[in-house]
Amino acid sequence: MSQPPSVQHTSPEGVPPSEVPAAATAAAESAAAEGGAEGTSKSAQKKAAKLAEKQAKAAAKNALKAEKAPASAGASSGAPKKEKVKKETKEEPAWTDPTKPGEQKDLSAPMESGYNPLHVESSWYAWWEKKGFFTPKPPSDAAPYDPAKTFVIPLPPPNVTGLLHIGHALTISIQDALIRFYRMKGYRTLYVPGFDHAGISTQTVVEKRLAKVEQKSRYDYGREAFLQKVFDWKDEYQARISNQMRRLGASFDFTREAFTMDASLSEAVTENFCKLFEDGILYRENRLVNWCVYLNTTLSNLEVVQKTIPGRTLMNVPGYPPNERIEFGVIVSFVYPVVGSDDKIIVATTRPETILGDTAVAVHPDDERYKHLHGKLLQHPFIAERHIPVVTDSVAVDMAFGTGAVKITPAHDPNDYDVGKRHNLPFINILNDDGTLNANAGEFKGMKRFSARRAVVDALKAKGLYVETKDNPMVVPVCERSGDVIEPVMKPQWWVNCQPLAKAAVEKVRQEDMAIEPPQSKREFFRWMENIQDWCVSRQLWWGHRVPAYFVDMEGVEQDASEGRWWVVGRTREQADERAAKMANGRAYELKQDEDVLDTWFSSGLWPFSTLGWPRANTDDMKYYYPTSMLETGWDILFFWVARMIMLGVYHTGQLPFKEVFCHAMVRDAHGRKMSKSLGNVIDPIDVIEGISLEGLQQRLREGNLDEKEINKAAQGQKKDYPRGIPQCGTDALRFTLCAYTAAGRDINLDIMRVEGYRKFCNKLWNATRFALLKLQDGYTPLPLAEQDAFVPQSLVEKWILYRLNATAKQLDHDMQQRSFMSATSCVYNFWLYDLCDVYIEAIKPITDAGAEPAARLSAQHTLYACLDAGLKLLHPFMPFVTEELWHRLPVRPQETCETIAHTRFPPWNPTHDFAAEAAQFDDVFASVRAVRALAADYGLTSKIQAFVEVQNAESRHVLSTQCSVMHTLIKGCESIVCVSQASEVPAGCVVASVSATIQVHLLVSGLVDFDQELSKLAKKLTLNETQLQRTVALTQKPDWSKTPEDVRASTNQRLDDLEAEKAALLKAQANFESLRSSS
Repeated sequence: MSQPPSVQHTSPEGVPPSEVPAAATAAAESAAAEGGAEGTSKSAQKKAAKLAEKQAKAAAKNALKAEKAPASAGASSGAPKKEKVKKETKEEPAWTDPTKPGEQKDLSAPMESGYNPLHVESSWYAWWEKKGFFTPKPPSDAAPYDPAKTFVIPLPPPNVTGLLHIGHALTISIQDALIRFYRMKGYRTLYVPGFDHAGISTQTVVEKRLAKVEQKSRYDYGREAFLQKVFDWKDEYQARISNQMRRLGASFDFTREAFTMDASLSEAVTENFCKLFEDGILYRENRLVNWCVYLNTTLSNLEVVQKTIPGRTLMNVPGYPPNERIEFGVIVSFVYPVVGSDDKIIVATTRPETILGDTAVAVHPDDERYKHLHGKLLQHPFIAERHIPVVTDSVAVDMAFGTGAVKITPAHDPNDYDVGKRHNLPFINILNDDGTLNANAGEFKGMKRFSARRAVVDALKAKGLYVETKDNPMVVPVCERSGDVIEPVMKPQWWVNCQPLAKAAVEKVRQEDMAIEPPQSKREFFRWMENIQDWCVSRQLWWGHRVPAYFVDMEGVEQDASEGRWWVVGRTREQADERAAKMANGRAYELKQDEDVLDTWFSSGLWPFSTLGWPRANTDDMKYYYPTSMLETGWDILFFWVARMIMLGVYHTGQLPFKEVFCHAMVRDAHGRKMSKSLGNVIDPIDVIEGISLEGLQQRLREGNLDEKEINKAAQGQKKDYPRGIPQCGTDALRFTLCAYTAAGRDINLDIMRVEGYRKFCNKLWNATRFALLKLQDGYTPLPLAEQDAFVPQSLVEKWILYRLNATAKQLDHDMQQRSFMSATSCVYNFWLYDLCDVYIEAIKPITDAGAEPAARLSAQHTLYACLDAGLKLLHPFMPFVTEELWHRLPVRPQETCETIAHTRFPPWNPTHDFAAEAAQFDDVFASVRAVRALAADYGLTSKIQAFVEVQNAESRHVLSTQCSVMHTLIKGCESIVCVSQASEVPAGCVVASVSATIQVHLLVSGLVDFDQELSKLAKKLTLNETQLQRTVALTQKPDWSKTPEDVRASTNQRLDDLEAEKAALLKAQANFESLRSSS
């Protein structure tokens, strides 16, 4: 973007007074003085500093009021006040939308005087959907299939747990901007909508709702009745989410709407399970799993949050009363006596209850302290009949750590599990599924796990085996869904061996150089894939895809259901029965389907191709739209979802499921905090679109599943962040804001006020178009598109604006291709606001009036129409509603075939409009305008402005001379503007500002400014400035200054810098006025 040269003032600048009263400085002095006093709190000092600041602002405001009061106020105080004439406001009729549902919007009424987003957004989506604008047309002879001109994005399916939040709105805003961009570029586009059943999350939220509303659990209903409750929830929220998607303007093909538990997608899940099993990649084994007691299910490692504890910490755990906090972050040492000897071994544990499952103590084979105990037996402290061996293990034991001896609990610790396997130790499970201790725990049977923790320590003390308890920094595994502390337990589960899948996926990603942005996400992807672990895919839930595996229970055969060899899988019950009969080999058997369901990610990992018809062979959707073009999602599910889609896509289809991955940032609140219902900062996009009161926000909290304590905490957060609620902003402003914030990998701290700022931009857009349409009346007919492309305008400002339009189109195209959404929104915003509205529309007012020269007027109209038409198209990917409405209000272009702006051509770069030289010339013109405006503002001139543009270069002077009328129009209150060749042609009594090395602007101030009055004002300001400077410097020189709070010191130093800068500007202004007075 070419920018006008910077303006360098050599004349005095208007300096806003910083008139801080003595009281304010005294308050600051008090704060500094108290900083060294004993017993004075920092908060008291901060309050004093704030008081000083408040008083300073009040004084400055009063000083300005006094300065503006007329000098003759005292003399004329007795005169009656002139009554202010109230401006009549014309009331607009109440707005109604006469459009029939599904029909094109009725725009026969005049445009409203201001932008109302809800009025503008009304009716458009129903028409788009009814017309099928977003359903791609199948390939034909006229429009054959071209993979290079096909763009497909599968929406990451939102969970049906609840409504969409701002994070979803970000995803949709980015994706739909790309879909609309590529559609306008002539691509065949497909944006696939859908929903995820979200097994654990949805079951949990429905269970909480039933408990809160009906005081019932899922067990009160039974499996089938409970599942019906979940389906009812799913139907309600799927409908509500679909409405949110439409309100967000997303150009989804809703004819392809999918749900992960639809029949066709469930068929894909069954095929996935069966094929993996048949290929030996999926297997059943009794292994250590992450067990969530609260949810009563296993979890994958990715669903477990590792919470760091710095030392002794008391935590609330689900299932325990709020006042019963559990101790973590300590390590307990105790004694294991050696059987038949006085010897003993001291070991330590952070989980004393697991002593009940110990089956060995390990030492390092080279540790001299314990060599005489190798192979000896130790007496278990609580289970009399259990003697446990001392084993040697160089992998598990670090001689230098602690006592060099480690207790081994193979059934309840991942590291101990490996030791147990290496030494063939017994695996003793001490936990029931509900978190109570089982019969293996002896006297502690039936106790809750953390109650047993305290009881075990007390019992060790009673037996004289306790040594000590010390603080111990540690990591506690916590369920990301429930917040429960995870227990490692032995469970027979279904597992996927991920190594072969990951190896093939990584090879394919490297081979095809798949783009993953930002680069750090790509590095993380490879690191995770290269260290991937087996994936536990079964869950002990009711909601989800039931495992398509069957236990073949044969008569007369001793079987262990935890062993995979007694199981068959089947795409249908018939196939499973056929395989079971073959296994039974003539014996009687019963086929029992596994009660478990599959991990949610096992189904959503198929999303890019299951939504396109896989595993059915040769579907048109798979043929034309797979692989998809792009996966755009949050970086936080890179491993949960993206990696699994790549692994399963390569495994099942032999292709990467998408050509690129773009990981957008996490949306946080304005304070940088993660969105959380309990903080009250989770925002429904509809509330931003429509606006909502604080009371409305807080009512939403009461309708949710939060408990009373969480509701109160969230309500306080809302009151602080949204004291007046959320203003109505509209979809277009919300989408534009979210895209404007987006840079790959960078977290977004969303300030709702910024959305309101872009709503004002929409209002500017609306009013500018409304005004411009007045210039396109009286039978104006636009040029056909081909003629518009070849059109060469008459005036310099027209060539400049078409050059700016051309440059914006080129920049925006590049930015969208590069996924630089922040730059893309910035360039189109700048074009509309600073080029089109602030310059061109203002500049052409005289030449588009009815009395203007016809040819010049028509040229300006064609250029104006081209800018409005193309400008709306450039904005359309981000702001679909307002651009559709305004585009339909433009005069219809001859030969226009597109019914919607969404199908129009995205403005290409046009070499005919590459007016670079002319644009540079107009940049000088506008730089001169800005310089005159700045001088006029400095001297308080709003009328009778007489300016002279001194241009040394003859060619440049000729150009600027021809633009005097444009400059006159763009300078408000301008009486005259003249181009001259040298300073001697400028009358005396002018001030000057430098535009460039060859251009100066002069402003006549003699006779318009009272020099004595201005100098008197400046003298007062300088006196006040000097007083403030002395007092502020004195503050910093006090003996106790170093003890003053850091923020007070920083504020005072900043104040000092500001006062110094103010003094310099005041002195400069004083010298210039004295010079002018003496020469006048």
